[in-house]
Amino acid sequence: MKAFVLVEPGRVGWHDAPEPVLNPYGAILRPVAIAPCSSDVHTVFGGGSRKAPNLVLGHECVAQVVEVGPYVQDFLPGEIVAVPAITPNWRDLGIQEHNFGHASQPFSGHQLGRSQPGVFAEKFGILDADTTLAKIPSGVTIEQALMCVDVVTTGFTGAECARISFGDTVVVMGIGPIGLMAVEGAKHLGAARIIAVGSRPVCVKLAEEFGATDILNYKDGELAERVKEMTGGQGADSVIICGGQDEAFSQAIDMVRYGIGTVSNVNYFGGTGNLPFPKFSGGRGMAGKTICTELARGGRVRIQRMMEMAKYGRIHPEKLITHHLEGLDKIEEALYLMKEKPQDLVKVMVQVNWE
Repeated sequence: MKAFVLVEPGRVGWHDAPEPVLNPYGAILRPVAIAPCSSDVHTVFGGGSRKAPNLVLGHECVAQVVEVGPYVQDFLPGEIVAVPAITPNWRDLGIQEHNFGHASQPFSGHQLGRSQPGVFAEKFGILDADTTLAKIPSGVTIEQALMCVDVVTTGFTGAECARISFGDTVVVMGIGPIGLMAVEGAKHLGAARIIAVGSRPVCVKLAEEFGATDILNYKDGELAERVKEMTGGQGADSVIICGGQDEAFSQAIDMVRYGIGTVSNVNYFGGTGNLPFPKFSGGRGMAGKTICTELARGGRVRIQRMMEMAKYGRIHPEKLITHHLEGLDKIEEALYLMKEKPQDLVKVMVQVNWE
């Protein structure tokens, strides 16, 4: 079958891949809407751990069920479903320890397009349909569902891990798609003031629409000092890192409050080496600042809850999609759009029609 793959680091292409094999608890699906993610860009162009030869890329997808295994109870061929980007093995013993992202090994929750073939193909498999695939509620559009499978849940994960209380001041570093949903998440969790850090006008406009009260352009001066000036010298209650280079990690520690502040990171820091930890603003190791580094939350129930937020108008993730392409063969163009980030881009959706 036709599949879009990582040929080798820095090079992608089309490959005649083997068709997926049906698991007794699983399903075989074909994509109807897909979106490349910044992490796909990192996988291809940013290095990291070695991947299998001709790995099928992609993990953001709404799909049609083609076939289900004999033990599947809740899904039938022909259904259109949301496919979570994070697909833990819910039968792993580590799940009982609430280790949803890394139960059996590091990043075991992130399988699609990483340790197993992804969704950028004519067909793909899911190992456990009933615990993974998400029913799309009536009234939720394909665009909304597609954004919920990764972007919404990742941004909301960042906000949840930031330990936000009513009335808090929260900084969101990076207002690409994930950061924009972190702004939404922070607003819904009770943040009073949300300081969004970014520069692209299309993202700034959406950040303000989604709940940002202040915008800081990282090009206009030292971020931490400006945040402290805006907060009477105390710093923010929480900082959510959703983008930026390595220095963003230390900047977040610089700008969060002593004693009760939380830094929540859902950003992908590529490469190897170390992230900087500032000794002074880190209280020389005794600042009382909490650091949370988290993989997005996934699974059927989680994504269905995200879509319920869209159904009842609490969030509008469809506004993230600024570019629409048609046809599976357009996924390469979509990937390069995400890599190059033109000024008018937030997210690109590729619709696949099989008729």
